[in-house]
Amino acid sequence: MGFKNGIMNKPQIKVATIDLYNNERNEGMRCIKEIVADAGIKNSNIDLKYDVFETRYKGDVPDLSYDIFISSGGPGSPFEDEDKQWDKDYFTLLDKIWNHNQTSEQKKYIFFICHSFQMMARFFQFGEVNQRFINSFGVMPFLKTDEGKNDTILKDLTDPFYAADIRHWQVVNPNQKKIDEFGAKILSWEIPEEENKDNPAITSIRISNEIAGTQFHPEADPESMLYHFKQDERKKFIIDRYNEDRYWEMIGLLEHPDKIKLTRKTVIPTFINNAINDLISITV
Repeated sequence: MGFKNGIMNKPQIKVATIDLYNNERNEGMRCIKEIVADAGIKNSNIDLKYDVFETRYKGDVPDLSYDIFISSGGPGSPFEDEDKQWDKDYFTLLDKIWNHNQTSEQKKYIFFICHSFQMMARFFQFGEVNQRFINSFGVMPFLKTDEGKNDTILKDLTDPFYAADIRHWQVVNPNQKKIDEFGAKILSWEIPEEENKDNPAITSIRISNEIAGTQFHPEADPESMLYHFKQDERKKFIIDRYNEDRYWEMIGLLEHPDKIKLTRKTVIPTFINNAINDLISITV
């Protein structure tokens, strides 16, 4: 912080969203933008700057001048673009963030969502990334681990807690050697169905104080999920997979204050606020 004309300048915090939606219509980017805007309003003692990088569609990748990164969800396989430049540049950025955090007092913070969670697993190798036995879609319950019950981003949620789950892929079979190597902590699991009762997916993990991710969509709000529920193919999927009562039950869950509304106002906002507090404590 500095002074100009006798007025104290606010410290600037730069937030970058890495957009992996590949120009597909989505609600996730709106939700992330609103969460970041809310963080700027609540932290009036800082100057919060926000930029979006269309990494998958245009190949734009943020540099290390940013303090906080949010890597979005997205369609398709997390392996489909392995030979493309954006994929290489994305992993180069993750490598730079990791290496920076090993040597610098002022850390870089990054949160991974859904598709990015699978990319995160490719990078850190904390589990096997493969295609789920059937697509998962809806408002789903997730179980916290003991570590998750005490972690800042999940501890204020119910157990089980509820979140939007939209995925064709999954991260399973945790690599305990890698997890121990990083000092990482698995924070939650999916509640298994009959077809995967012995091998549920990892649904959130913390690699370090600065790096965390969720397989579910913590940014989702009722409006964004209604957009999905109203699509004929999604409605048919839930009714065929479960029944019509389950479909309407999921829609009803959207308005419960302790379901996805609580997840929306807790997980990413807490991650961002913790990052801001840590960053400010170093600059002061």
